[in-house]
Amino acid sequence: MSLVSTGELVAEARAAGHGVAAFNVITLEHAEAIALGAERAGVPAILQISENAVKFHRGRLAPIAAAATAVARSSSARLSLHLDHVTDVALLRAAHPEGFSSVMFDASKLSYEENVAATAEAVRWGRARGIWVEAELGKVGGKEGEAPLDAHAPGVRTDPAEAAAYVAATGVDALAVAVGSSHAMTERTAALDHALIASLAAAVPAPLVLHGSSGVPDDEIRRAVASGMVKINVGTALNTAFTGEVRAYLAADAEGVDPRKYLVPAREAMAGTVADFLGLLR
Repeated sequence: MSLVSTGELVAEARAAGHGVAAFNVITLEHAEAIALGAERAGVPAILQISENAVKFHRGRLAPIAAAATAVARSSSARLSLHLDHVTDVALLRAAHPEGFSSVMFDASKLSYEENVAATAEAVRWGRARGIWVEAELGKVGGKEGEAPLDAHAPGVRTDPAEAAAYVAATGVDALAVAVGSSHAMTERTAALDHALIASLAAAVPAPLVLHGSSGVPDDEIRRAVASGMVKINVGTALNTAFTGEVRAYLAADAEGVDPRKYLVPAREAMAGTVADFLGLLR
């Protein structure tokens, strides 16, 4: 099946009152597992490659983008390709030739005024090329290399009035907001502010995005979607499933050297995680 656009998947989910999940791709096995999980669940999904994943691949976007694209095109599921948490303008501009339909441009570490200016420019660039642009306002925290951040600290969460002004000033297609989740959580203990999600959904015309969903319990994700969250980002949960299977295999067979022996169960575990998350969103 041909790749579909992220904008199309998000618009469909929003119109139906559903969520759509975006899963981080680090290796080929991640992409294969996302496609397999989406096929099993019978629903669409977004394959997203982060700037950190590109750095892992020695700064080269093309190989991992080509692999994810090939997996998506050979899958029976409807899948899109998204470039996530981009801070490097050169990487942003590499998205179009590599076939991405959407980009999350992350200027959240800048001052509000600088964030608006940089994001508005990214949106202008994207509009000219038919690329859907997501941005972030507030502080989700938890990314590698960042100082620890309390998701419940004063000033961290996204203000609805500021978010509405930000979307109007930048023209972004979607907005990632800080409502109590955090990146890289390995335990699902996050408590979301559902009243804030509802206020943001009422104030902001663009669909809302939840980052750090790996640390959010099932019921909290369901409530978040019911309150107005649309795009649900999942990364660490796949890595937890993957690494757990690798650890188990190597603990049982310390002499094994064939990576296929542990990558097969690792990929299967990730596919199961994908299907589980997708089942929460409808």
